[in-house]
Amino acid sequence: MLRRRRFLGQLTALGGTYLLAACGGGSEAGSSAVASKQAVAKVATPASSTSASGATLPAASALTDSYGAVWTLVNGVVYKNGATVGNTYNVSLVLWYGGKIWHCGTDDQFYVNVDVRNDTRQWLPCTDPRIAVAATPGRFYGMNGHYDYTYTPAHLISMLKAMGCTTYRVGCTTDPTQTSAVAALAQAFQSAGMTLFVLIEQGVYDANGNVFANESAAYSAGYASAQIIARAMAPYGVTMYECGNELTRQNATVTDFTLSGDIVLDFNNTNWPAMRGAMRGMMDGVKSVQPSALCGINFAVADVGASDALWNGTQPDGTGGHPTVRWDITTWHNYEVYGDIFDIGTDGSGQGFDLPTYCKARYGVPFMITEWNTGPEQTEAYRAQYITEQLGEFYQARKTHNIESVMYYVLDSGNDTFGIVINDSFINPTYGAFTSFTASNPDS
Repeated sequence: MLRRRRFLGQLTALGGTYLLAACGGGSEAGSSAVASKQAVAKVATPASSTSASGATLPAASALTDSYGAVWTLVNGVVYKNGATVGNTYNVSLVLWYGGKIWHCGTDDQFYVNVDVRNDTRQWLPCTDPRIAVAATPGRFYGMNGHYDYTYTPAHLISMLKAMGCTTYRVGCTTDPTQTSAVAALAQAFQSAGMTLFVLIEQGVYDANGNVFANESAAYSAGYASAQIIARAMAPYGVTMYECGNELTRQNATVTDFTLSGDIVLDFNNTNWPAMRGAMRGMMDGVKSVQPSALCGINFAVADVGASDALWNGTQPDGTGGHPTVRWDITTWHNYEVYGDIFDIGTDGSGQGFDLPTYCKARYGVPFMITEWNTGPEQTEAYRAQYITEQLGEFYQARKTHNIESVMYYVLDSGNDTFGIVINDSFINPTYGAFTSFTASNPDS
């Protein structure tokens, strides 16, 4: 299997580098495989006087966020430490919830303050973050794999069913060998009544390894690739696609791999149009073949700075009016080194925020964690405990955070660094922890 990116971040303190296979199994020139660092979520101890999550104004006289800033509401205007925060008026409610400040006006429209750390004085429209949204059951437990496994589709399905998994994520490029292998999986999964989630491995680089010259060129390449792959998958019932793999985390797109991505300034303004074009092209290419198909865009670490800018059609330099990227599924990668996704850290070393809640309120579409695991250096005993704890957290949130699927990385990594199976043999206690949880906690 081909390997793509280095899993470093916090692990660099150990003096080594660790290889993590991207689930698509592809290789991309200029990608983060040559990066020297990876992002680490930074979470500090919150201010001791921090308000309880769910506290509101005017019920309270003031709210204190996790950075110690004091928020007040006076005559319908929001203040932070005595200064107005952007242009607010007719505000009837201010809310501290999930590590963010939100407000609602007399028109019942909610807004979230996108950066309570350095106060960009920007409010973005959203829904009430307190509203619980239950995901559609039936595909919650998922697994990642590669197109070039030697397991037959029937045997692969048998293994997944034994683990309680109903969703399988696998990627391919337009290379006929890859596309044919994934199409064969799709045919088998359709017969088995299981979900194949296909990752389209198209990036921001052209055939010569250079970043696409402009948004139009990137769009055309993404469109063509997605169209080819969707045409191969559509006859076999594939209805969900992930359009690109960690495109916000390429050398060309993130300014520093140690940054958490919670602000758009963490990303490369020059190459932003190429990334945006590739994403738009892939989604449009899929829908040209399957108009009703669902397309996901994935992010990692705390990349809401990127997701918000793409959703709103803005650039890292703050300019607006650019094409918007509107996906049907928000997908995220959450390795242990990135931090707890329900309390993800930021560049400012402040208390984390609840990322799925934020995405639920901002984008209003289902949320999937399409890669998750601990680090490759951990013992199997540690990994087993981590699996039990993480699945417990994910499972609890599926009824409130609109989390439709969580896909463990990976089925078979060819060694004992990430896989749950190796050469058709179970890795224990990792395998046992996973199967015990799925057996005891039905996807309903």
